[in-house]
Amino acid sequence: MTKFEELKSEIRELVKDGACIAFSGGVDSSLILKLAADAGRESGRDVHAVTFETRLHPVSDVQVSKSVAKEMGAIHTIIRVDEFENRDLLKNPVNRCYICKKMLFSNLLDFARENGLKHVIDGTNADDLKVYRPGIRALKELGVISPLAGLGITKAEVREYASGLGISVASRPSAPCMATRLPYDTEISFELLERIERGEEFIKGLGFGIVRLRIHNETARIEVPTDDFLKLLEHREQIISTLKCLGFTYITLDIEGFRSGSMDIGLDKSLV
Repeated sequence: MTKFEELKSEIRELVKDGACIAFSGGVDSSLILKLAADAGRESGRDVHAVTFETRLHPVSDVQVSKSVAKEMGAIHTIIRVDEFENRDLLKNPVNRCYICKKMLFSNLLDFARENGLKHVIDGTNADDLKVYRPGIRALKELGVISPLAGLGITKAEVREYASGLGISVASRPSAPCMATRLPYDTEISFELLERIERGEEFIKGLGFGIVRLRIHNETARIEVPTDDFLKLLEHREQIISTLKCLGFTYITLDIEGFRSGSMDIGLDKSLV
């Protein structure tokens, strides 16, 4: 049996008992939702997709999740959670992801219990286990099931499966928490996150698929794939003008290019 067949089989069994999918609208959770929704139609069970509307995630995520959930034929619920109510999160500690996941998924477990759903499933994949993801510990503590990670399915395999199933977001870039744009132990404000998001959306609007705006005090450090450097420089004046209007004094291009988790470099994870 292939990993994909094992995945379908596992999700089919989970759906029989009632399943709730933590659904961001990204490719990982979309693959899970597609297989769960198909299994639900076979067994006559409703499948619930739940999206968190938060201050730490791009606003566009909610709109994408609505569209994809409709595409899958799942029951879609949006839960509003204000992470800023937790003062510890505003300090952006190195275990921020753990605190945040514990907060969000505790709400999701409550939703599952209220709706008679036995299992909560998320889209953590095997690659996530190889990098700094303290939130995964929170998922394990809460009993959230991560079938992709459990079966050793990588991001590349997820995209391959999703493409084969015709899922519309199969090639959608990852959209991680906006707090990843700031160094740890830097105070987070909603106003700053809004400015970062507006800056990224502007650059994406120029035709760039992957953009990260990492902020170091008054400096905005732009990360795009190295293949996009020349194209970015063609829009140099527009980008400088826009980011300065957003309140950033120094505008830099990181010549290492985009890399996920660049704010984790040098972090002593043994202290977390």
